[in-house]
Amino acid sequence: MSEPKLLKADNQKIREFLLNFSLYIVLGAMIVTIILMDTSFLDVKNFINILAQASTRIIMACGAAGLIVLGGTDLSSGRVLGLTALISASLLQSVTYASRMYPDLPQLPIIVPLLVVVVVGAIFGLINGFGVAVLKVHAFIITLGTQLIAYGIAAIYMENQPTGAQPIANFDDRYRNLVNGTINLSDDIKIPYLIFYAAAVCIVMWIIWNKTRLGKNMFAIGGNIEAAEVSGVNIVKNIMTVFLIAGMLYGLAGFLEAGRIGSATSSTGLNYDLDAISAAVIGGVSFSGGVGTIPGVIIGAIILQFINYGLVYVGVNPYIQYIIKGLIIILAVSIDVRKYIKRK
Repeated sequence: MSEPKLLKADNQKIREFLLNFSLYIVLGAMIVTIILMDTSFLDVKNFINILAQASTRIIMACGAAGLIVLGGTDLSSGRVLGLTALISASLLQSVTYASRMYPDLPQLPIIVPLLVVVVVGAIFGLINGFGVAVLKVHAFIITLGTQLIAYGIAAIYMENQPTGAQPIANFDDRYRNLVNGTINLSDDIKIPYLIFYAAAVCIVMWIIWNKTRLGKNMFAIGGNIEAAEVSGVNIVKNIMTVFLIAGMLYGLAGFLEAGRIGSATSSTGLNYDLDAISAAVIGGVSFSGGVGTIPGVIIGAIILQFINYGLVYVGVNPYIQYIIKGLIIILAVSIDVRKYIKRK
């Protein structure tokens, strides 16, 4: 091969590399810039805080990622998390708190509110799944509808407090300890329970995606739904099951998020759906369907939270943070679309 052709081939490879990995190059540059702006950011405590804050996002993203693998999406996840956070908070307020939402409610076993919110999340998941699998409504539309429904219910629920609309707080000590407790390795290193909860969910989801028939069918449907149907895959059952699992994970995330923050309002969960989708796409889950891994979702969620935390840490204007996150989403999806076109 002549030298000009070799040079052209090398340039093409470099261009392909830059295009395929441009998102990670940009994210890496942002992280390095944050560190250079304030080197104290490298403190171990900050990394632990990032992992703790990313935990509920990881749980959400594990649910949303499955829907993206199917070739769909979920715009309702953040509002479902917010509604379940409100319910968890209202059922687990301290019995000594004078302004409880339910003043006559006895102290409940923690498992009861947890099961309640998981069921609430599951109901929303089934509604979304039914809309997509049976009614053949696009996932974008059905989840946009349930997003508004969840938010409306949350707003009404919050306004119906005896003392009027106000943040639901003052939680039972058992709840606070369950969510915010830590394993103390030393005086400086304390690992929050939240990290272990997220790790447990990730292990379960990895097994479902990689070692079960549901996981294989999910990827088959996302890759080519017609071929999957011809192969004997029950499309309706599998789609609804994936949506059901996602809804249950949103409920669990809502339960943990209220305890992590220490209160819940009708604004809890705002834009969390975008964080979950962004984490999945950054982690390599393709909007074209049929492609994705749980480790990728975990890495995507941690990278995104790393940047969110870092931007706040160095004092970047909150409105500029929205612009940066929006650009990250556009870049991630653009690269994903380019890869899809290339495969075609």
